[in-house]
Amino acid sequence: MQDNDQKIRDMHTGRLIRILSHQLKRSQKPVKAMEENELTSMQKHVLKYILLETLHRDIYQKNLEEEFQVRKSTVSGILKLIEKNGFIYRESVKEDARLKRILPTKKAEALRPSILEHIHETEIRMTEGVSEQDLFLCKKVLYQMCQNLAEKNRENKEVDRKDE
Repeated sequence: MQDNDQKIRDMHTGRLIRILSHQLKRSQKPVKAMEENELTSMQKHVLKYILLETLHRDIYQKNLEEEFQVRKSTVSGILKLIEKNGFIYRESVKEDARLKRILPTKKAEALRPSILEHIHETEIRMTEGVSEQDLFLCKKVLYQMCQNLAEKNRENKEVDRKDE
C-alpha cells in the first residue's frame, strides 16, 4: 500500500487525469445509431450533452460554447452537421427570435436510454471501493482545478486581445 501511495504522490496530476480520461474513452460502448451516422467524436459528445441536459433545462448554442470551451463558429458547424444527420432541430424562442433552443429529435431521444445506462454503469465501475466522502472530495478538487484552468484561460484571452 505504501508503494502505491508513493507512486500516486510522485505522479503529476495532469498525467493521472489524462490516464483516467483515456480509460473512460476506452470503456465507452458505441451506440449503434451514432456509429452508423458517421458523427465525429466531438459531434457525439455534443449530442450526448444535448440529450442529457434537455432532460431538465433548455439548451442554446451559448451553453455548448461554454461547456466545450470552443468558439461560436465551431459550435455552429457541429450543430449544422448534427441537425443534417437528423438528431436535433432548432426552435426560435418567443421572447427573442434570435435565440434558437436546441432540441433532440425522436431519432436522438431513442438513444437516450442506452446512453444513460452506460453512464450509470461507468459511474458504478469507476467509483467502486470509493467512499461517498472521498468521492465528494475528489469531485470538489477536480472542480476547483477546472475553475483554476478556466480562470487562467480567461486571463490569457484578455492578454491576447490587448496584444491585437
